Amino acid sequence: MALTRAFVLLDRDGTLIEERDYLRGPDGLRLLPNALAALRRFRALGLGLVLVTNQSGLARGYFDQQALDAIHERLRAWLARDGLHLDGIYVCPHLPDAGCACRKPRPGLGLRAATELGIDLSRSFVIGDKRSDIAWGLHLGAMTFLVRTGHGAEEEGAPGARAHHVVDDLLHASEFVQRHIHQRGRM
Repeated sequence: MALTRAFVLLDRDGTLIEERDYLRGPDGLRLLPNALAALRRFRALGLGLVLVTNQSGLARGYFDQQALDAIHERLRAWLARDGLHLDGIYVCPHLPDAGCACRKPRPGLGLRAATELGIDLSRSFVIGDKRSDIAWGLHLGAMTFLVRTGHGAEEEGAPGARAHHVVDDLLHASEFVQRHIHQRGRM
């Protein structure tokens, strides 16, 4: 598939939904404030939306694939009620030391999503609350945003990969993306 379109590649926990210590089922799922407004803005800008998440709780046995699928089904249902959808959900189920190519910050899942969905990574945006999300976005060649939700406030000053932009939350990231796209359109 040819690279055709810019996307927002979102981390899940602490970026789109509330951070939980290994969310084990759909009953604990909570969208972060303003998340829906941000997703609506991204869609209005013509951007695709992909969720990319490390879920080592699967390998640790804290939950099974059925529970993970139920979490994502509930998330999709909530988004659908607001007229929104995700173009894809990509999950790394491995432990941090497994050496897989799919666990962020390794680029595997981003490259797979780009191939499957026709994502132009150089025009896309990665938003997350951890340094691993930012390093992942930089490896992909995307513009990166560290949100201060989830672990973001703790990660902001830590050594390691530096985001292009640090913002309070997903809504603030969407505002910045909107300004960026409009400025780029005037060039």
